Amino acid sequence: MSELHVVDHPLIKHKLSIMREKSTGAKDFRQLLDEITMLMGYEISRDFPISEKQIETPMGVTTGYEVGGKKVAIVPILRAGMGMVNGLLELMPVARVGHIGLYRNEETHTPVVYYCKLPEDIASRTVILCDPMLATGGSASDAAAMLKEKGVKDIRMLCLVSAPEGVKKMQEDHPDIDIYTASLDEKLNDNCYILPGLGDAGDRLYGTK
Repeated sequence: MSELHVVDHPLIKHKLSIMREKSTGAKDFRQLLDEITMLMGYEISRDFPISEKQIETPMGVTTGYEVGGKKVAIVPILRAGMGMVNGLLELMPVARVGHIGLYRNEETHTPVVYYCKLPEDIASRTVILCDPMLATGGSASDAAAMLKEKGVKDIRMLCLVSAPEGVKKMQEDHPDIDIYTASLDEKLNDNCYILPGLGDAGDRLYGTK
């Protein structure tokens, strides 16, 4: 069974609380999402292997370290997932970026695929699948299935706010994928929005509502 990692660092809790405020505008919302994603990036990359290398400081030669053996791809689920890319690229500037486009059918609440563009060598990479909201889990599950069809073996889900329903679906559909979230919220409402949540992340990111 996949593990659920709630990354509840005090700074993340503080910044997420500001994001939840309905009075927070798009500019601050984007900046806070960048900052939280970067903080969470430290946790999701915790088990990346390192190797020793000899380096020379101004004072002499010593042993240093470098991350090795982990080629990374960042794959946001459009459109809200794009808000998480820059924070991760600050930590992993050589990572490749793919895109999966899904939208939610407002009547059935099921995801519809409209775009998929991934690095050619995606199968050999560790993939960080990004979406600020893990609500029903439908979009995340479908995106993970698309990645697996491309041969990806190592997928990690990174989200900001999760509902128990979405976590359950991901764990049932993809027991090999660990989930990293800043908050496990209470539940979904009748329209499948997370409570207390923070509203529609895409609309709040881009000021479209």
